Amino acid sequence: MKPQIWFLTGSQHLYGPETLEQVADQSKQIQRMLVDGGLGVELVGKPVLTDSPAIRQVMIEASADPAVIGVIAWMHTFSPAKMWITGLDALRKPLLHLHTQLNQALPWSSIDMDFMNLNQAAHGDREFGYIQTRLGVARKTVAGHASDPALVARVEGWARAAAGASHLRGLKLARFGDNMRGVAVTEGDKVEAELRFGVSVNTYGVNDLVEVVDAVEDKAIDELVEQYAEDYALAPELARGGERHDSLRYAARIEAGLRQFLTDGGFGAFTSNFEDLGGLRQLPGLAVQRLMADGYGFGGEGDWKTSALLAAVKAMGAGTGRGTSFMEDYTYHFGPGEQKILGAHMLEVCPTIAADKPSCEIHPLGIGNREDPVRLVFDAKAGDGVVIGMADLGDRFRLVANVIEVTPPDEPLPALPVARAVWKPKPSLSTSAEAWLTAGGPHHTVLTQAVGVEALRDFATMVHTELLVIDESTTTHDFADRVRWNQAYYRQFPA
Repeated sequence: MKPQIWFLTGSQHLYGPETLEQVADQSKQIQRMLVDGGLGVELVGKPVLTDSPAIRQVMIEASADPAVIGVIAWMHTFSPAKMWITGLDALRKPLLHLHTQLNQALPWSSIDMDFMNLNQAAHGDREFGYIQTRLGVARKTVAGHASDPALVARVEGWARAAAGASHLRGLKLARFGDNMRGVAVTEGDKVEAELRFGVSVNTYGVNDLVEVVDAVEDKAIDELVEQYAEDYALAPELARGGERHDSLRYAARIEAGLRQFLTDGGFGAFTSNFEDLGGLRQLPGLAVQRLMADGYGFGGEGDWKTSALLAAVKAMGAGTGRGTSFMEDYTYHFGPGEQKILGAHMLEVCPTIAADKPSCEIHPLGIGNREDPVRLVFDAKAGDGVVIGMADLGDRFRLVANVIEVTPPDEPLPALPVARAVWKPKPSLSTSAEAWLTAGGPHHTVLTQAVGVEALRDFATMVHTELLVIDESTTTHDFADRVRWNQAYYRQFPA
């Protein structure tokens, strides 16, 4: 089922049938401009809306249709906004208000009142903007000519955010075991999360998974081992005939069993915890990395909030050819040279962010009290990115995002047996860290090179959740003020 965005065009009967036919035709031209400009979702145009019952009906239908992830509205002519009140009140999908017109340049020498009456978006959309503000409608507003690549890119970003919000609304998340004992930030209100985001979070005993893992047939393991040899640079001891080949086969057994458990249960995200491994012989590493590469959300140490967020951001970035991963700020490089952060995790970094072909290796793990786990090792690809995390503040969820530039390591890291990313946070390491700590941002994050800050802002608007952004313009004092102002705002106006 390909995601759809419905395109709604507003007008009124006052203009008469001939003008309304022109409105309908020009609306189709606007839609073609967006599609030809690279809009990556199916755009479905609806008949021109001219009265309140029709508007309400189309909003109800959009809200009820699982294929519809959002609605674009454009007032081609003047559409009295009281007609839109009950429809906007009924809408339960993300809304983008497109402020555009068909003609790019004014035909100065030939403009007459017929032209003026037909091309009235300049004030028709102002009427629509007023009623949205009056009703407190959460929406995205994009202004410009529909042929402008910059406008299409912003609409595309909003559509990706809508895809992420839609994915989250129907997401089922399996927790294998509980949170890491004693950790605060990975806790959270699962009931509120289901109310706010739509994600259903439930816990399963690790040995429920172990039963499925132990029942995996040799044929499935053989096929995965062959796939590993093709996709990765296998360490010699893991290759067929190597002294640790059995460990690779057990990693494949975990992947096959975990994938079956998630598929059978309809889960799109999951967590693990090294303190709660039951009958598993290894902490899942390679399996988790490969499942993330296929779009699953994941959080370590029972961190279901980051797992759900990762699933949503992966849905937003689908088809871009760029990666998104579970991540953790691990340690700092304060100099010499540019200050940077080294991010990693015990095992579970997604290979979609890899700069080169990952190597598949086996190394000891000092926690978990299990056999040495198999994992993929690589450096992250250089380029612009964002790290974003979610915290539960008790009265609300908060998203915190930091604009970053991923860089190659200053030197090779031959002794580090895990996948990793090195990045320069904006505006600087010290300001970024001070702001993140002030916001109460978590130590588990999502690192994405597929989704930009504007789309993440759109996503936060859609899920009615606070977002604090740390970027090149951030100062510590201004950021602290924003945190205080937001605290007062959300207490007065809870989402």
